Amino acid sequence: MKIVVAHNRYREAQPSGENTIVDSEIAQLTAAGVEVLPFIRSSDEIPSMSKVAKALLPISPIWAPRAQHDLSRLLTENRPDVLHLHNPYPLLSPWVVRTAHRHGVPVVQTVHNYRQVCSSGIYFRDGVICQDCKGRALGVPAIKHRCYRDSAAQSALMATTLAVHRGTWRSVDRYVALTSAIADHLRDYGIPDERIVVKPNSVPDPGRPTPLGDGFLYMARLSPEKGVDLLLDAWRRHPVGALGTLRIAGDGELRPLVEAAAAERADVVYLGQLDRAGVRAAVEASAVVIAASMWHDVLPTVIIEALASGRPVLGTALGGIPYLVGADAPHEPAGTGPAQVASAVAGGGGGSPMPDGIGLGDAGWVVAPEPAALAAALPVARAGAPRLALTARARYERTFHPDVVTKQLIDIYAGVARNPNHV
Repeated sequence: MKIVVAHNRYREAQPSGENTIVDSEIAQLTAAGVEVLPFIRSSDEIPSMSKVAKALLPISPIWAPRAQHDLSRLLTENRPDVLHLHNPYPLLSPWVVRTAHRHGVPVVQTVHNYRQVCSSGIYFRDGVICQDCKGRALGVPAIKHRCYRDSAAQSALMATTLAVHRGTWRSVDRYVALTSAIADHLRDYGIPDERIVVKPNSVPDPGRPTPLGDGFLYMARLSPEKGVDLLLDAWRRHPVGALGTLRIAGDGELRPLVEAAAAERADVVYLGQLDRAGVRAAVEASAVVIAASMWHDVLPTVIIEALASGRPVLGTALGGIPYLVGADAPHEPAGTGPAQVASAVAGGGGGSPMPDGIGLGDAGWVVAPEPAALAAALPVARAGAPRLALTARARYERTFHPDVVTKQLIDIYAGVARNPNHV
């Protein structure tokens, strides 16, 4: 089987889980005997582009003529079975779907965010979940609020791109939804069930889990949507040392907030940005990993890394987090907020409900994205970590191990290659 993997890499200065996942997936497919033809562009190429190429950048999200020319040549010369698209912006454009179909090549796309609808891709603005552009022919609110790169002009371009390519996205032969929440998002967008497959990402197997460490680990971008401020608020509601150590890894605009907390309390340690060895050491030193996202986080890779190491996860009941820990609560309807999430968690929904509003799954706990709810769950998670450590690892082996996920992806390719559904 011959597969083109198309991806616009995010800037290396901005750590990207999506870049890492694409690299890992290519390696796993190659190891499984699939011939992979990478069709990769990088946003790091932009500063060194010619003046003519830079002049064409404003239209590249819509069309990207150079990318279409290069892709056409690749498809003609290699006659692949499938094109697998990840991120098309800004140098590839969704037009690669049309180019592939023109050559008779079916397209699979992995959906890593909400950019079929949302210009920023995360359904989050000014500290709260925002779905103002949902259902609109043109995302005028995104332009008004400068949602894409904090620029009205670039937001207008992205909103126009999403409007122009609505038909393009609906022509994709098979969508890979990383979680059940993304599958719901695609159905709401108008994609029929038969063109959606839930297949999560994976991370390499670190081997037999080490004994649990102590305390908690937060490892994510230090930005408002990732909820580090929510976590610190919850942590301060407990006496110093009562919960062990809170280790925080990552970097971002809220770094000063984290550094101040580490200076204020002896039980908060800021680790900075970690390399792979540092990530492994931080996970092993902890008993529970925290995913405190304030947005509908699609698939935080740190959760899969935690499960692989036999560490249960305490997360907010948003996006893909309940799916990842096996505590799938009812997903939020459009426009609802933390109070409705708290009600859903308290009522259970897939995981075993706990009387204090904590949703329990095979591999962790979920709570409403509120300081009081997270504060109440911290001691519960610390006490329950030994009991869930084995089931966390078992969930990884059953659902997120590379062998399982790669086989599922190859089956998806085989399905569309046999029965393409160009519309």
